[in-house]
Amino acid sequence: MQKLKPKIAIIGCGNVGSSFAFSLMISGVAREIVLVDRNAERARGECMDLNHGASFVQPVNIYSADFTGCKDADIVVITAGAKQKPGETRTDLIQANSEIFKQLIPQIIKHAPETILLVVTNPMDILTYLTLKFSGFPKNRVIGSGTVLDSSRFRYLISQHCHVDPRNVHAYIIGEHGDTELPVWSHANIGGMVLAKYCPLCAGTCNYQKELGQIFEEVKNAAYKIIEYKGATYYAIALALVRIIQAILRNENSVLPVSTLIEDYYGINDICLSIPSIVNKDGVEKFLRLELSQLEQQQLLQSAESLKKIVKQLGF
Repeated sequence: MQKLKPKIAIIGCGNVGSSFAFSLMISGVAREIVLVDRNAERARGECMDLNHGASFVQPVNIYSADFTGCKDADIVVITAGAKQKPGETRTDLIQANSEIFKQLIPQIIKHAPETILLVVTNPMDILTYLTLKFSGFPKNRVIGSGTVLDSSRFRYLISQHCHVDPRNVHAYIIGEHGDTELPVWSHANIGGMVLAKYCPLCAGTCNYQKELGQIFEEVKNAAYKIIEYKGATYYAIALALVRIIQAILRNENSVLPVSTLIEDYYGINDICLSIPSIVNKDGVEKFLRLELSQLEQQQLLQSAESLKKIVKQLGF
């Protein structure tokens, strides 16, 4: 069968993988989507369901396969792994998912040695780092989904608080995609006006410093709440993944807070975490060296150290 371009392989057909496949299909950015799952019948069923809507979208070939289906994929998106349970942290998943990745990554790169690997499975930053080690790929071609979703949650909640379109809010969550992540308040802005100057214009209507702090807590705990309410998160992360895929396939040079290998940044070295980065056809071209406040520097260092501690426990 002749290969179409662009081609995306999705490893794992659970809630995240299948929601992403659906979102990717609707976006029209891919011409070929292959689903790979250890449950071959589940993968076939997802493909049937998606293909029955083919007349409503742009032309796309969707099918299931084993790991040989990764051949010629521009990007392989990894969503496979143990599921986060209610009350369980992302780092609680590390032992099970690190063992899964130890088996998974060699099978992918055997068939797709030139692909870009996009890691979504939690704990995402740790698994992005392990994927880098297991694959031997250059750092630009191993990307974690990072805090793209966290930052979108952040922008949405700020927009609700300030009564503006979320597309006009520019704010980042950086560090670990998890409990030690941090908001970059020093650069958060609406229409180019930093929040420290924007919010006082509404003086008398809110205690903005207190309420913005509550917004970050809501962002940090959002996944736990959604898991408590409905068992899993998958719609918003699917859209976040499409955004990353678009930046790569369209060579956009977009700035996205993906997880990438960090070197020589505020004393942080040899760990993957999220910093706004330029994303294009080669993956991550470089991460941006934001000027952070003293508090933000301390929080980022703590986030990096918490990840490095886990990596060390795993023997890396």
